Amino acid sequence: MMSSPPGRPAVSIRPCRPEDCAQVMRLIRELAEFEKVPEQVKISDQELCQDGFCEDPFYKCLVAEIPPEDQSEGGPTVVGYGLYFFTYSTWKGRNIYMEDLYVRPEFRGQGIGKKLMSRIAQMGVEKGCTQMKFSVLDWNRPAVDFYRSKGAVDLTAAEDWHVFRFEADALRRLALGEPGE
Repeated sequence: MMSSPPGRPAVSIRPCRPEDCAQVMRLIRELAEFEKVPEQVKISDQELCQDGFCEDPFYKCLVAEIPPEDQSEGGPTVVGYGLYFFTYSTWKGRNIYMEDLYVRPEFRGQGIGKKLMSRIAQMGVEKGCTQMKFSVLDWNRPAVDFYRSKGAVDLTAAEDWHVFRFEADALRRLALGEPGE
């Protein structure tokens, strides 16, 4: 449990549970709104729950939670989350990838994001990871500055790496051996 400044609710960081998925999904939608791409969220809280709590989970998640007695009337108790998964580098070995780190605006500035990120890093260290990777939008200067202040290296600037992805249709074409567009 984190200590909190006077007048601020105490916040605890803990592993996400299946019953948290609806609140985490709400935060995912808030993050997509912040990143100006709300239409890109295509999953439901049921899919989030299934993918995170199946026999072979696709991700792990931590949540930042305030006690129910400190929530605003009808407001959420989960006020932030950090979603991560493990990857592998043929050059460096085990890696952890932080997909999302998000704290509701009214709870920022209390060290919650730092605590979530630190706990994700701890999970990586415990699993023998040599790196933690993540992506940040270029225009999100506060996040870029925050990560740099913690020692993160911007690979685009430092090593000229470009990050690519195949979207659903292109992925299906690739899987079928069909040409791209």
